[in-house]
Amino acid sequence: MSAEIDIVIVNWNAGDMLRDCVQSALETGGQALGRVIVVDNGSVDHSLDHLPDDPRLLVIETRENLGFGRACNRGASLAQGRYVLFLNPDTRLYPTTLMDVLAYMDSKEGQKVGVCGIRLIEDDGAIQHHTTAFPTSRDIYRVDAFRTDFDHRTDRRVSHVIGAFYFIRRALFEQLGGFDERFFVYFEDLDLSYRVHQAGWSIQYLASTAAYHKGGGTSDAVKARRLSYSLTSRLRYARKHFSWPGNLLVLATTFLIEPPLRLLRAARRRSAREARETLAAYAMLLTRAR
Repeated sequence: MSAEIDIVIVNWNAGDMLRDCVQSALETGGQALGRVIVVDNGSVDHSLDHLPDDPRLLVIETRENLGFGRACNRGASLAQGRYVLFLNPDTRLYPTTLMDVLAYMDSKEGQKVGVCGIRLIEDDGAIQHHTTAFPTSRDIYRVDAFRTDFDHRTDRRVSHVIGAFYFIRRALFEQLGGFDERFFVYFEDLDLSYRVHQAGWSIQYLASTAAYHKGGGTSDAVKARRLSYSLTSRLRYARKHFSWPGNLLVLATTFLIEPPLRLLRAARRRSAREARETLAAYAMLLTRAR
């Protein structure tokens, strides 16, 4: 079998998780694996120092944080296989993960599937509910809007699968121009899934194969900045995909309704830290908005 799959991993201070993720990809890819392309977004934790020595591994050091979408595009530009898998560094592939997904995508049933996601298993063995319907202007700010109402134990067509394991046809990715680099992080995968559907392709969730996903990942230590990025990307998604009344509703919710609700929640929890993080996140958001 010739190389069919290239894997792109964007790293930002992922520590030992990066090594474990890369090792799992190299060990399970078999002959179908072309290259594992690690794009390092200016990490300072020496997470690149302990990667395995393997000719299939290519490391690109950007020396700065390009953002997730832009870094993914940089890595994908070097891909040569028919498929590209965007994989978070806080994941680990199981022995049959790649072969199962490849077999499905090459099957008769998978011919009109542009993107495939799989069952993701958390630390405690729980199945991560990570697929979603596309949000509207009324529910985009609700976390619950990013989960469908099924138990993720059966295969089905979905609107979107999480970017932690995003298996896409390379020709389709290139046709769509890759990730929209205006999204620094968050919503860039949702935006791409929306464009996949617009182009006439479907997205498949496969419960029949799995991988490990820690979740939270490399942004646990920067919660205020993470919140500010999420809010910024939410506003950008609304401007791009909603009508002007919908966009106005998202703006009002984000700036007028959500901040006092977040601060009230912090007060009820007696968490000064949560309140400080909320205020810091909105300060960063306002700085970007100017």
